[in-house]
Amino acid sequence: MHVLKTDNLSVELNGITIIQGVNLDIQRGDHVALIGNNGVGKTTLLKVLCGQISQTGGKLEFGLGHDEIGWMMDEQVNADLTTIKYIYMGNEQCYELKNRLEQMQELWNEDTDFVEDYNDTLQQYMDLQGYEWEAKIERVAKELGINQEWWNISFSELSGGQKTRVKLARLLIKDPQMLVLDEPTNHMDIESVEWLVSWLRQYKGTVLFTSHERDFIDKVASITYALTDKGTKRYTGGYSFYKELHDQEQHAAEELYKKYNQERKKLLEVIQTYKQWYQKASNSASERNTFAKKQAGRHAKQVKVKEKALERLENKKIERPKENKGIEAIFDAEAFEGKRMIGMKNVSFSYNPDFPFIQNLEMEISRGDRLAVIGKNGSGKTTLLKLLTGTILPVEGEVRRNPQLKIGYFMQELDQLNMENTILDELLELDHLTQEEARTILACFLFRREDVFKKIKDLSMGEKCRVAFVKLYFSDANLLVLDEPTNYLDISTREQIEEALAVYPGSVVIVSHDPYLLRKVANRVMEIEAGNISHYKGSYVDWEESHQLTPENQGIENEISLLEMELVELYGQEEVNLDKIKEIKRKLEERKNIMVGKTNKK
Repeated sequence: MHVLKTDNLSVELNGITIIQGVNLDIQRGDHVALIGNNGVGKTTLLKVLCGQISQTGGKLEFGLGHDEIGWMMDEQVNADLTTIKYIYMGNEQCYELKNRLEQMQELWNEDTDFVEDYNDTLQQYMDLQGYEWEAKIERVAKELGINQEWWNISFSELSGGQKTRVKLARLLIKDPQMLVLDEPTNHMDIESVEWLVSWLRQYKGTVLFTSHERDFIDKVASITYALTDKGTKRYTGGYSFYKELHDQEQHAAEELYKKYNQERKKLLEVIQTYKQWYQKASNSASERNTFAKKQAGRHAKQVKVKEKALERLENKKIERPKENKGIEAIFDAEAFEGKRMIGMKNVSFSYNPDFPFIQNLEMEISRGDRLAVIGKNGSGKTTLLKLLTGTILPVEGEVRRNPQLKIGYFMQELDQLNMENTILDELLELDHLTQEEARTILACFLFRREDVFKKIKDLSMGEKCRVAFVKLYFSDANLLVLDEPTNYLDISTREQIEEALAVYPGSVVIVSHDPYLLRKVANRVMEIEAGNISHYKGSYVDWEESHQLTPENQGIENEISLLEMELVELYGQEEVNLDKIKEIKRKLEERKNIMVGKTNKK
């Protein structure tokens, strides 16, 4: 049974086609990824599905009611709204009645009208199963790992991973049969993404999501739809399956175009030759040469035959396939002749004297290093990069930088860009580039013609990231320090950057939550966790393999998950079995201690 189906759906705004040829067929239980370049219309399509925008053409059918679908779209949330209030407001009717009851309880009096009004309000709340709704909020919050400590914190102060959990909780209170998620992994660290992967894998309902995170798509999607300016194409499986088939299709299309072009070129050459022969024979025929007249006639017929063949071929014209041109890996970095680029000795740093953030750090960055810095959000990764680059100074210890060192620093906040500059002016700040060279470079990054005169402040975050990377790419840096360089970038741009970094002749220090990028680039790994820093001499792939669970450990992890689910169910029961809860908590602690012991032995 399909839960969502579209047939040749299209949208126009102000006479401009935004999306067209959208054909989706989503069945109950499918986990569907919608991918495509920035600006192709993914968010527009989701807005059509949720009713925010009307389609211009085609058909749209739902096998579910609108209230059976949970929509998690990008939204502006009042900065003063607490986490629990944000969840409550998922059901405004219940929330308003709950508020009214609480206010009336504070102002309680024995006036007959007041009591009658209170009883009426209470009855309305009970008719809506308000108390069951409150219990469900607590149960779902526990299931999603939402601590009660978060409840009175402003929603805006939560981390990316915490916000996603809270948004899911607000949706799940309504028991949706389908979830529609727009970029659910934005601003999430690797651990939070892994949690979301695990949760979505066990979710029995239907899921439709957009994402540029290839690893996430691979782990969650059973079907992938690729959206282009021509429409959608369906692929079974995640991103890796899509990529393999798409590359094969691209190669086949290029071969077909090549064959078409060769055949067309050959026909044009033959037609030209016959025309020359005809002209020559025709000139001879004018001198009353009977043989030449016959020859001219034969050549004229041949010209018409070949022109007909050319016409038939061009009626089946094959368009040249669009190429995703890779970035030319021409970094203008000076050769670094020394071995050590940066050395840190007993470095400590703190934003608050009472709470040390980084303590007694010792590390080196050497020529040829490609260091991945990983850890949870807030663990100190960005602070470490600022210490490396000299953006901030250590409270204690010493940071030594080689005199030959030239750092190119890509910051999340993009502070290195002048918002009042045009795109072209920003690139021309690199002294060695001419205007012609700068425009050619920008065209490779899809900034063409008049686009180069747009001001930085008017660009999207993805466009700003592209400008920042281009500028860094063509600088003379011999050490690139990159803080989340692929945030806001679509998949094709990420892959271009990966290819460029893979052949970059200098050294790289990178913070990223994108496993695909780290697998391509990193030959060393540094992990920051709870103030502790671990160094791993090996690639990111090696690090991943070393952290994979053995069958025995996976069994313990599965047992922990089952016990946690059982605990959540017990908390949700009307009659709480304290003895049973105590026993399950004991088992949980026992198994978690086993896992901690195994981790410490590594």
